[in-house]
Amino acid sequence: MAWIDVLGNDIYYVEAGSGPPLVFLHGMSSCAEAWWQQFDYFANHYRVIAYDSVNHGHSSNSPAGQAETDRTDELEAFLAALEIEQPILAGNSMGGATILRWAVRHPDAARALVVSGMGVRRDDDGRGRQLSPLDHETLFLPIGDALTDRFKREEPIMFERYLRIRSTATRLEFLRRPRERNPRTVEETLALAERVGGVRSPLLAIVGELDSLKDAAMHLDELVSHSRYVELAGSPHNGYFENADEWNAAVDAFLTTID
Repeated sequence: MAWIDVLGNDIYYVEAGSGPPLVFLHGMSSCAEAWWQQFDYFANHYRVIAYDSVNHGHSSNSPAGQAETDRTDELEAFLAALEIEQPILAGNSMGGATILRWAVRHPDAARALVVSGMGVRRDDDGRGRQLSPLDHETLFLPIGDALTDRFKREEPIMFERYLRIRSTATRLEFLRRPRERNPRTVEETLALAERVGGVRSPLLAIVGELDSLKDAAMHLDELVSHSRYVELAGSPHNGYFENADEWNAAVDAFLTTID
């Protein structure tokens, strides 16, 4: 584990293994450590890396009262700081959205793109989820439909691990004083439907059968002519965590064809 300055923010990251760089991007209110099952699986063949985006995990908070750092700018700066070229980028939810905006800026710069639990919404207004300030009593962040009730019943330790690793002081501070979305993030999100078809890097859209963003993932597959689409049966929004074996196998099969 290490920290690195990225656009003036103190960014925490973890890495393991060696080989082609495979960079994981977490979702909203998640963190780099949520990818530990992917680290265990892929580190034998790849240099696996994951970082906590600003206002998440163990990274620093952006100034209160100012718009958040654009996460695509953050990704560009992180890759440059680690001197990573032609990465494999894999992101879930917010991380997948960051990858799509990055790919539009760099249509053929990735070795491969894995967009999980995300896509292009047919009616996106670019504003994203509007956050209300979190109360001061909550310590463990709610997860909505990111994981299933069945998982909570049958894998209580894993479920509680997920609650703990993401409910950091950094994230709690942000949610108690939410920042506005970066204007560039909004602008590029609105342009995705028109521009994502120009992405030339190999792309996998992988989504859970139960994910509310399944239609967005299907729309992404429609817009990118060479993309591949995988739907995980019985899987929720965070399929990479709850159904890690199936998620890892599907991504590995995709990357094997690229290699």
